[in-house]
Amino acid sequence: MTDVHPEHAQLQADRIYLGWQYILLHPDPGPPPKRPSPVEEPQPAPTPDVAAQELLRRERRQEDMLNQPVRIVRTFMLVLAVLILAAAIAGYLAWPFAFAGLTAAGGVAAICSYALLQGDRAVKYRVLEQQARDERRREERDKELFRAQEEHAQRYREWQDSKERHDRQLTWYAVAVPDEIDRIDVAGGTLPGWSALITLLGATRLYSGGHLTVLDLSEGAIAKDLIELARKGGDDPLVWVLPVDLPRLDLGATLKPEAFADVLAHVVSVSEEHRTTRDLSFDNAILERVLEVLGENATISQVTAALRALAQVGDPRDDLRFGLITATQLERIGTLFGRGVSDRVVIERAWALESQLRKLETLGTEAVRLPPARLRVVSMDRQAGVFGNRVLGTYVATALTHILRQSPASDRPWYHTIIVAGADKLRGDVLDRLMDACETSRTGLVLTYRSLTPTVRERLGRGHAAVAFMRLGNAEDARVASEHVGTEHRLELAQLTETISESLPGLDGGYTSTISQLDDDRETRDESHADLAGDITESTEWGRTADKISEKERVLQRSREFLVEPHQLQQLPTTSVIVTDATAQGRRVRLADANPAILTFPKTTLGELEEVREAVMALDPKARDGDGEPPPNLGPPPPRLDWRKGRQ
Repeated sequence: MTDVHPEHAQLQADRIYLGWQYILLHPDPGPPPKRPSPVEEPQPAPTPDVAAQELLRRERRQEDMLNQPVRIVRTFMLVLAVLILAAAIAGYLAWPFAFAGLTAAGGVAAICSYALLQGDRAVKYRVLEQQARDERRREERDKELFRAQEEHAQRYREWQDSKERHDRQLTWYAVAVPDEIDRIDVAGGTLPGWSALITLLGATRLYSGGHLTVLDLSEGAIAKDLIELARKGGDDPLVWVLPVDLPRLDLGATLKPEAFADVLAHVVSVSEEHRTTRDLSFDNAILERVLEVLGENATISQVTAALRALAQVGDPRDDLRFGLITATQLERIGTLFGRGVSDRVVIERAWALESQLRKLETLGTEAVRLPPARLRVVSMDRQAGVFGNRVLGTYVATALTHILRQSPASDRPWYHTIIVAGADKLRGDVLDRLMDACETSRTGLVLTYRSLTPTVRERLGRGHAAVAFMRLGNAEDARVASEHVGTEHRLELAQLTETISESLPGLDGGYTSTISQLDDDRETRDESHADLAGDITESTEWGRTADKISEKERVLQRSREFLVEPHQLQQLPTTSVIVTDATAQGRRVRLADANPAILTFPKTTLGELEEVREAVMALDPKARDGDGEPPPNLGPPPPRLDWRKGRQ
């Protein structure tokens, strides 16, 4: 079971790392919930006594207005009773009638007085009832406020948990393919993007204890940061810059004549795209017979001298004087193919072979014993001719193929990894032979193609290979790539990827040959240095650029989704890689950022997304959220990585 704690994380030798995938399992919960508060009164609330007196005054005023007619009737009846009594006393009214009038007037007045008394009681009752209602409303508001505050406290605790999970969650998960994959085809991309991918892939392979050979046909010095990173980690990479270092390149010197002839025949075919297998066989037959005459360990200069003699070009005495061939060999060469109609065909092919192979005449003439190195880079000088570089690149690729064919299969897949940058400059049959040799010898192979030519399309993803797509500027290439991946896939692109890609400068300078400096005093390496993340920050352009990004931008957790459509593939950031590979559950499609500096970020893990989910659930089965996703367990930042761990 994978341990997802970064302090325990280690690069795995059986994984090929291609970048990091930006995923937020827990979205930003937003601002905290607002605390409920009582309704604010427009004026300060009065005291209970004052409020009761004010209510009583209002009710009595209203009651007085309603009882005004009753008071008038009562007053009238009282006045009438007084007048009746006065009239009876004065003798104007008989007392029986007076008693009857007084009784009627007094009764009506008494009734009115009782009504007024009842109204006064009703006022007091209504005041008390209103006070009770107000008290009940206050109590209800207090209860509602208490419940709201309890609910707020619960929501705030839930928000705190969500915020803590959001802030502590991992955001960058490793994107890797298993070492059962035989090959990785990288289609599209820019030189800075290739540099990032090769730096990341090469550094992780070297750290895992493997060996790496880079054949850079891009003429863009894309492995420059990887070389600096290896030196910072205590290694001494070997760098050949061709054709300057051609005299000290001994690649292919130990090949048998049959294999050597095959290599040279493929080198000659570089300029003849339409040559068939039959044509190659004819060239191979000529070269094999020439090598039989020259004997074991023949050099390129001896081969070209023999071809000149066979083609009857120049004065053979010059080659005899320089010791390139002997008189006996010259005589045997003259009778190799006899005399007749075929003479002209042989002469023309020998002349063509000599014109191509003379670019390799200095190969291995100053070969020296080289110290062991886990990183070897063979590059083409951008100042040299384009055709000459294709010849040199084809020779190196074909010679590597024959060396791999003669080597036993490795116990560890990808222990030795070969990266060919700009593989679309090689012929299809050269690529096929290299693929087959790497597969049988269990050597990892990474091929990067600048454009999707018909030759590349035929081989893209063939066999058990993973395919990675980077920015594709050509509209037709973008269409082919979108059809290969599938336009239904929705991928998430981090804003940080776009920000760093826009701020990166272009590649400048070139390689510095180490082969021409072998006699110099070697620089003393700091063997105690063991921080790969620190090495990336200090010695690579990616690390320095990411370090310049402000902390606010670095932790920026925003992203956008897009569909795999042609116009989107033409606008991918420099370091974005769409990785597709086959698994037992089906084909996976993931968007990765190949920027090596992401390894230095505090929320980066060396585990893959699915592995982290499974590991967290194994550690805490109750760790699922309501949406069914387990919260990742973080811990401290990524560990110090020992560059020399696993070194043979």
